[in-house]
Amino acid sequence: MPKMIVSIDGVVIKEVQLTKDRTTLGRRPYNDIVIDNLAVSGEHAVLQMTGNEVYLEDLNSTNGTYVNGKSAKKQLLHNGDVVEVGKYKIKFVNETADQGFEKTMMVRPGVAAAMAATPPSSAPSSSSFGVQDSSFGAGGRAAIKVLSGAASGREVPLTKVVTTIGKPGVAVAAITKRSHGFVVHHVEGAGNPTLNGAPIGVDPVSLKNGDLIELAGTQMQFIQT
Repeated sequence: MPKMIVSIDGVVIKEVQLTKDRTTLGRRPYNDIVIDNLAVSGEHAVLQMTGNEVYLEDLNSTNGTYVNGKSAKKQLLHNGDVVEVGKYKIKFVNETADQGFEKTMMVRPGVAAAMAATPPSSAPSSSSFGVQDSSFGAGGRAAIKVLSGAASGREVPLTKVVTTIGKPGVAVAAITKRSHGFVVHHVEGAGNPTLNGAPIGVDPVSLKNGDLIELAGTQMQFIQT
């Protein structure tokens, strides 16, 4: 099944499976792929799937849509193509379409080994307060514990390289597993998350056991053993 992998500054923040004939992309919260950034138009582009082919069409966006560095109005996407919207890069993955060719893994350095060593999970990890793991697997004895809101008391293991927390279109942060530990940074949304009361910006900040993260009114605790 084709999918889009959204990243910024080399950090994967979300994956979206293309399951519908028409998948919209834009800044407004009703889009299928929400990118809350002023460089992105409210209704920026649309992905149209016909059979196993996916066409990208720019919806007369203010800043344009680019595929592999070139401006695109409407074109067929191929496995590995990179769509650029503002500062965001969206990789198109459709291995089924290329079954007749030798497959080449196109992942960031350091991730390939983790993917090979970690079996795919039986189901995507998520929760009612908006935690989503990317599919780039990596083991780790760490978790996020929700301290407030409807999901209070729930723990979500950080078993992936990138875990996003928050609500797309409102406020989103990403927790990334690195060789030296975990870091957190602000991804999108008007409300900046805080770490132990201090604002978190776009630059990654190291996490330690017991740290308190607050995002969109929800307080969470980073636990690492």
